[in-house]
Amino acid sequence: MTMEEQLIKQSLQGDTAAFEELVTQYQNKIYTLAFRYMGNEEDAYDMTQEAFLKAYRALRSFKGNSSFGTWLYRVATNVCLDELRRRKRRVPTLSLDEPVATRDGDEFEKEIPDTSPTADILYERKEFFQYIQELLDEMKPEHKTAIILRDMMELSYDEIAEVLDCSSGTVKSRLSRARSALRKKILERELLP
Repeated sequence: MTMEEQLIKQSLQGDTAAFEELVTQYQNKIYTLAFRYMGNEEDAYDMTQEAFLKAYRALRSFKGNSSFGTWLYRVATNVCLDELRRRKRRVPTLSLDEPVATRDGDEFEKEIPDTSPTADILYERKEFFQYIQELLDEMKPEHKTAIILRDMMELSYDEIAEVLDCSSGTVKSRLSRARSALRKKILERELLP
């Protein structure tokens, strides 16, 4: 029995320290996955926490047919996709120019902090990641998922197939279409003045 299998068994028996150990092993990967879906740190932290809560509650449903990591990616992917669907249904628009009203009836101007990096290299890197995130946000969900899981999370085709509950061939097809769509969007933007 591997260490991970022991931790899962102990977690199922109510050992929260064992589950915390699993969280420690996977928290960076799940955060990265959530960040790629959500596009910002705060939402990524929230989705990471939500994914681990769901995983803890659903741990009994983990049958061991796939690796624990793959199962956890599936849980996190579903949490992020559910949240994105929820947000699409309710799209409140807020103006950055309008003052914020408090419960007391007072109003104050929004202060938007300057988050730009001080070094040029950091700025360029941030700009590039935002550019890629914008392109990902414009993609179909199944294409976005394929790109995130393969090219950013570096899962194998078989692991992605398990996460998405489809065949490896479907994964390869989606990934090919996703990369083609991404390439096309990059070329279109590069040609714009």
